[in-house]
Amino acid sequence: MRARLLALAILTGLAGPALAADVTGTWQTPTDEGVVEITACGASVCGRLISSSDIKANPNLTDSKNTDAAQRSRPLKGLLMLQGFTGKGGSWTGGKIYNPDDGKTYSSTLELKGDNTLQVKGCVMVFCETQTWTRLK
Repeated sequence: MRARLLALAILTGLAGPALAADVTGTWQTPTDEGVVEITACGASVCGRLISSSDIKANPNLTDSKNTDAAQRSRPLKGLLMLQGFTGKGGSWTGGKIYNPDDGKTYSSTLELKGDNTLQVKGCVMVFCETQTWTRLK
């Protein structure tokens, strides 16, 4: 019995960091009261815009600044913003982030800086910008 409890304690201790490295959840962005839900998408993770101050003011808002004119009528609410990220241990690379403010897509990385803090970096060539997102749930 004691051996089973010890094994359970060890396994529980090992599972702790894996849970801390889980990037899925609902995240608050630092701009426009944005809320992005990150979920598993096959072997990668992706994220959809579920709310923002603009969407609250106009739920029918569209992706009007998209560089592809054919995409400008799609709704902002539910828009796929993050896609193609793979990784583990709190660091996710190889993804793209779409910015509806300028209609462009950028190379991106995600890095957990604790259970409730996510650094999101978007880059064009060597120029990068980093935002800190806060976990809502």
